[in-house]
Amino acid sequence: MKIVIDDKIPYIRGAFERVAEVIYLPGSKTTPEVVKDADAIVTRTRTICNEKLLAGSSVKFIATATIGYDHIDTEYCNAAGIRWTNAPGCNSKSVEQYIASTLMVLAERKNLQLKDLCIGVVGVGNVGSKVARICNLFGMKVLLNDPPRERAEGSAAFVSLKQVMDEADIITLHVPLNMKGEDRTYHLGAGEFFSGLKHKPILINSCRGEVVDTLAVKAALKSNQISGFVCDCWENEPDIDLELLTMTEIATPHIAGYSKDGKATGTQMSVHAISQFFGLRLENWQPSGVELPANPVFELDGTGLSSQEIISKAILETYDIRNDDQNFRKNPAQFEQLRGDYPTRREFPAFTIVAKSVDEGTLEVLRKLGFQIKI
Repeated sequence: MKIVIDDKIPYIRGAFERVAEVIYLPGSKTTPEVVKDADAIVTRTRTICNEKLLAGSSVKFIATATIGYDHIDTEYCNAAGIRWTNAPGCNSKSVEQYIASTLMVLAERKNLQLKDLCIGVVGVGNVGSKVARICNLFGMKVLLNDPPRERAEGSAAFVSLKQVMDEADIITLHVPLNMKGEDRTYHLGAGEFFSGLKHKPILINSCRGEVVDTLAVKAALKSNQISGFVCDCWENEPDIDLELLTMTEIATPHIAGYSKDGKATGTQMSVHAISQFFGLRLENWQPSGVELPANPVFELDGTGLSSQEIISKAILETYDIRNDDQNFRKNPAQFEQLRGDYPTRREFPAFTIVAKSVDEGTLEVLRKLGFQIKI
């Protein structure tokens, strides 16, 4: 048995060596010649798994250690009898942390009280639902837009995209990339979308680059149809539009889901899926080597601070998105290297706060974010 694995997938080395021949390669070097005699592929979004790659191969199973799977030609794979799986929800807590840090930085820069703002969450799956949860914790008015879920569950919890466009001060996108059909999301953020916005909102894209039209968002920024753009996912990655980079409020190189915890979960889900398909008996395998931060316990003194300021201090202590923004702006040509060599980031539950002068209501918010609390 032969398995081809993207060499940037963390913690996976050693998982299959007892039961298979394993080849580790950069995603860009996973070619038809390499996979011709492979039984399985473990991949990320950089490898396009389509007929060009797979035709004539012995590949029976593809596991992508990512939430998104638009890099897999599912129609071709289904027709060719190739099973595939993604890792839904694996990095949803990481994206939740990314959005939390984003909101706190925006609030600080623009002197915003989050409890006075309305946020529209477009796409309410594993990621969007967690983002909505933290926005509720921050006291924001939250509008949920998700047409597929609304059709399945009814309209009680959901609003139209038009209502989001009419009412939201911030809009955050968490949709899959659908190129066609009733739920097409390709260029969802295009000219008509921007011209219909009522409150000049801040737009956040941390789902897929092609969900937002680059030319349209630049025009919207220049014409003040939106008051800011936070971008983690870009069209034509890694060859991004450098003018758009200069225009963004916050810019990062597709790392919103890159916490160590999220990566480890995605890897584990992929290993388990391949094990189950081929009967390898690795369903109890777990990643090892998830590095702990240097200071997992930190003090938080809330003396003289508002609840939002205290929560902001806690969030930015564990993950300050401005560091990723600064590193990316210095080295935009190193997009892939910045992703591949991304430093350790742990999610909120990895941290313990020693709290002083923090009211019980704020402590409860911190607990619900996942922090461990000591008084």
